[in-house]
Amino acid sequence: MDGRGCLAEPVNGRARPLAGTATARRTRVGPSVLRRIPFSTTWLGRLNRWINAKFERLDRVHVPRGTGIAGATLVVLGSVALGTVSGGHLPAVMDELLDLRDSAANAAGFHIKGVALSGHKHLTREEILAIAGITGHSSLLFLDVADARARLKTNPWIADATVQKLYPDRLQITVTERKAFALWQKSGRIGVIAHDGTVLEPYISRRFTRLPLFVGDGAAPRAQDFWTLLARYPDIRDNLRASVLVAERRWNLRLKNGLDVRLPEFDVDRALAQLVALDRDKKILSRDITAIDLRLPDRVTVRLSDAAAQAREDAFKPKKPKPKGGSA
Repeated sequence: MDGRGCLAEPVNGRARPLAGTATARRTRVGPSVLRRIPFSTTWLGRLNRWINAKFERLDRVHVPRGTGIAGATLVVLGSVALGTVSGGHLPAVMDELLDLRDSAANAAGFHIKGVALSGHKHLTREEILAIAGITGHSSLLFLDVADARARLKTNPWIADATVQKLYPDRLQITVTERKAFALWQKSGRIGVIAHDGTVLEPYISRRFTRLPLFVGDGAAPRAQDFWTLLARYPDIRDNLRASVLVAERRWNLRLKNGLDVRLPEFDVDRALAQLVALDRDKKILSRDITAIDLRLPDRVTVRLSDAAAQAREDAFKPKKPKPKGGSA
């Protein structure tokens, strides 16, 4: 520094700017200074620049008016739907919506004014309409005929059904009912079955008391085939009280006089023919016996009743000799 207060020039000819001046603030930081800056400071700077760039992009995004209201409405509706489902109120809400829909269609002239029903015998008109889900508020426009048909076929009496719309206000329903074929006893309970084994009623109506009776697990689906076989031997079938399926393998016959006939698992036709021949030649079905065993092809075994067994035993007892003349 000279006497006039001027700084001396550096040896290399460059003047070092004073601290705090504008020239000093514009001076670039050299590599030696960067080496002294911590790595975390550099990382934070990059993160700050990245965040600023993202927010600048968001500022350029155009958000339509009403987006906030729409979002809030969706949140409220979602909360209501969640509460409806979790609270078990969804079926009731759906029923209300369907009623409103049908009411609107009825007001437009699609109210069901007449239903033509045919083919029903055991089911009443009211039962069929209730099964199909048709009420006084149903509209022809929104009636699902496929769903109505599927509903009708869930009833065991209905084997098939057709549902047709006749616009603007008529409906035609045709059902094909199963026929009651026999009674089926299982686990002490008796019901009415169709030819294919479908249980039509889990109880006995008075009109079905004369139907043939089948007993045992698995007897229902096999009843039709066995009854067709018995039709070849009307004398036996007419005296039959019940057909009992044993262990789901073979049949026993319980006749009206209490006689049990044990049939084999296979070759049942042969056993029935043998039984008819025995009854024709020896009147075996009217004898004082309780059971006839036809399970073995080369022999027939019978069981006598208690009275017949006692009489037979007495007949074969040795007779006591009669005492000779009087005492001397």
